[in-house]
Amino acid sequence: MTTAIDIRGVSRRFGRVTALDDVSIAMPEHSLVGLLGRNGAGKTTLMSIIAGQDRASEGRIAVLGHTPFEHGPTLRQIIYVRDNQRYPDDYRLHHVLRIAPAFAPNWDADVADELVDGLRIPAKTPLKKLSRGQLSSVAIVLGLASRAPVTLLDEPYLGLDVTARSLFHTILLREIAAQPRTIVLSTHLIEESASLLDRVVILDHGKVVVDDETEAARDSVVLLSGNTDAVDRVLSGRPVLESHTMGAMTSVTAAGAADDSLRALADELGVQVARATLQDLVSAHGAETPEPLELKKAIRV
Repeated sequence: MTTAIDIRGVSRRFGRVTALDDVSIAMPEHSLVGLLGRNGAGKTTLMSIIAGQDRASEGRIAVLGHTPFEHGPTLRQIIYVRDNQRYPDDYRLHHVLRIAPAFAPNWDADVADELVDGLRIPAKTPLKKLSRGQLSSVAIVLGLASRAPVTLLDEPYLGLDVTARSLFHTILLREIAAQPRTIVLSTHLIEESASLLDRVVILDHGKVVVDDETEAARDSVVLLSGNTDAVDRVLSGRPVLESHTMGAMTSVTAAGAADDSLRALADELGVQVARATLQDLVSAHGAETPEPLELKKAIRV
């Protein structure tokens, strides 16, 4: 499988703040990758480096085989639409649609028109006066109609209603089928996007904590709930990523797959075992390190 975005040992520091810390990721060509994590995890910084709008403090990055920073031929193959995309004060929609093809060699005007109509973007209102959802709609037009081989979408859903999000999903999937491309999608609406994603990369404190195919990533943790003592026995030393205790009951998200021996012991002790959603996975890796169950029991008593 060809790698479209190859990131090796990338760190990015801003003074004393480390936004990315030794990040290594290989994103396959023609895949839809979810870049997930809490606010401040490093997602936007990583996207900026992939887009050639920033440089790593350490490490190397190749997009379509070349370093993107100040490399014109590669930059023309990338579209990066940020959640806070800015436009000149006097710009209206027609200005964006007129200038976009100059920066997007694969621009498809029919796709742009379909999205403008379906998302109901006002044509005469200055962009600076558009609502949050309307600005997101403009960003989606730029992202999808560009048909760029590498498409970076940073929080494209902000402010969109459910009908607009559904239309975006429909056209996104259709466009990927019509003209395959590599798409990196950063969003906090995780469960709504989960079925779209081929792979997920989860960042926490600037580090990669998950990098896998979506279904395999979900199976990398297990959800357990039941009596605290019973849950502790079933865990049998597994690392706990997130836990919640109320009275005598505890629920945990623990590292490792739910194998047959775990399920058998859980059934014997009356502990419920559930498969993690993608939201569960992101939440667990972004949670503060939990106290050991034994300590929690001592504190509660």
